[in-house]
Amino acid sequence: MELNKIYNENCLDTMANMPTGFVDLVVTSPPYDNLRQYNGYVFDFETIANELYRITKVGGIVVWVVGDATINGSESGTSFRQALYFMQCGFKLHDTMIYQKNSCAYPSHKNSNRYSQMFEYMFVFSNGIPKTHNLICDKKNKWAGHSSFDGKISSVSEFSPRGNIWEYVTSFNDKTEHPAVFPEYLASDHIKTWSNENDLVYDCFGGSGTTAKMAHLLNRNWILSEISEEYVNLANKRLQPYINQQILF
Repeated sequence: MELNKIYNENCLDTMANMPTGFVDLVVTSPPYDNLRQYNGYVFDFETIANELYRITKVGGIVVWVVGDATINGSESGTSFRQALYFMQCGFKLHDTMIYQKNSCAYPSHKNSNRYSQMFEYMFVFSNGIPKTHNLICDKKNKWAGHSSFDGKISSVSEFSPRGNIWEYVTSFNDKTEHPAVFPEYLASDHIKTWSNENDLVYDCFGGSGTTAKMAHLLNRNWILSEISEEYVNLANKRLQPYINQQILF
């Protein structure tokens, strides 16, 4: 199967051509509820979840970025149902992470009875015990340097692993015509954490190509599936300036 390519087709067709245990990491954000109008396309979630389990290597990771619509005064709960189904497929729910936004597109009106929605879930599913975990250490330690514990001098690192709530400036991305682009640093942070150079990163809902762009710049191989020809053209156009350069974040 050709790597570093966007396949203009249903992701189920792409995955059907992948052998079992083919992919090291999946980073994706599906169209969910009615929050994302996706050129009229729909997707078969349960079949996709089962295929993702089949193609993910033992020790591999699926990062599933998702949120819920509010319908008839209630959040849909779709994200939770999907998480539970991934576990039925055989995945472990390794971590329930939060993508916190620095702003929201549609803040709640002053007469609303709910607070503005400022986050999405980043479910991290593992096929067994994660084989790679390059935790990002950018949390400043209060006790950095040398500290005394029980009369003993112990060296404390200046930085420790960050928490599992990650905040991003939502306007960071290149301007695109895609309706739901997640921040580039969100993709790069997960790619750095859960994969190594030359690993294979897959995005079954390739969209505007964010996962491919960041995987390429971090020296990973990648494959994208994208059913919309319009978005494939958009992603290829977006990737072209980077395809011959290497920038490590």
